[in-house]
Amino acid sequence: MIISMKIVEKIYQMFILGCKGGYLEHALSKGLGGVIFFTDDIQSVDDFKSLIHRINKQAEIKPFLSIDQEGGRVERTQNIWGGKKYLSAKYAYQKGEQFLKEQSQNIADELSDYGLNLNFAPCCDTNTNPDNPIIGERAFSDNPNDVINGAQIVFDVYKQRGIIPCIKHFPGHGDASCDSHLMLPEIDLSMQEMENIHIKPFKALALKGADMIMAAHLHCTCFDEQIIPTSLSKNALDYLKTFFNGVICSDDMVMKALDNYQNACELAIRAGVNLFIYRYSDEKTISIIENIAQKAKTDKELQQCIDTSFNKIIELKKKYKLI
Repeated sequence: MIISMKIVEKIYQMFILGCKGGYLEHALSKGLGGVIFFTDDIQSVDDFKSLIHRINKQAEIKPFLSIDQEGGRVERTQNIWGGKKYLSAKYAYQKGEQFLKEQSQNIADELSDYGLNLNFAPCCDTNTNPDNPIIGERAFSDNPNDVINGAQIVFDVYKQRGIIPCIKHFPGHGDASCDSHLMLPEIDLSMQEMENIHIKPFKALALKGADMIMAAHLHCTCFDEQIIPTSLSKNALDYLKTFFNGVICSDDMVMKALDNYQNACELAIRAGVNLFIYRYSDEKTISIIENIAQKAKTDKELQQCIDTSFNKIIELKKKYKLI
């Protein structure tokens, strides 16, 4: 069945969409690759499990069922528990390796109980800018070796518990001075400084078996003089592929950092992104997917990129026994 899938079905496998927008069932019927859940989607344990059950029944191929559950500022189950339940990476790590391990086990077990299989965590950003508006306590440390140590603990626990960890945000959001949800940050550091501080944790975890890395919406001058986000940059993603052969996932594609790139999704596919997050399953998002599918029918280069991405996604789903 998988081998004989049409190009449009392969493309839908490359997308993780949110529940809001009215087209989730349509996308699932076309072979949607996954669903991402936000705080508003999770009001009670029973309702959330029921939602996941319905999605699994509707899906053509078992989907990635995903969430951002880092702890601290980024925790999506707060409605269930009446507030935040877990510490952020920085404070959990400060309480010691055993505490971080046990908290990670609790998170993984909770996600598994709901029926989820993918967590967009841990953050491998080295938070070198104390005024960073987006990372801060989400990072384990301002020291890359501590980031590696903390991220490895979380990463290992998730894999042992059958939760796919997606490490983020390559090549490192830690020196940013603005929020990519609102605008495109620029990281103006030399390649040596990027490698020694910011890229170092991603490379370390990639070499220890990371299956998925999220590409950030950052302009890094070490990769491109032209202003272009890392997530759309062939230079940046080709560099990532020198030490990583897994699934490259985008950050949320509706973030304002991409506002000046009307064909951002197609650019990212051609640059090497395999899997895309869109927080809405609305008409606009479906149109983006369908337009790429139409173009791919006559564009051999685009077809090849889609086939490569589809194969990587299916391999990962098989590895974690989703199919």
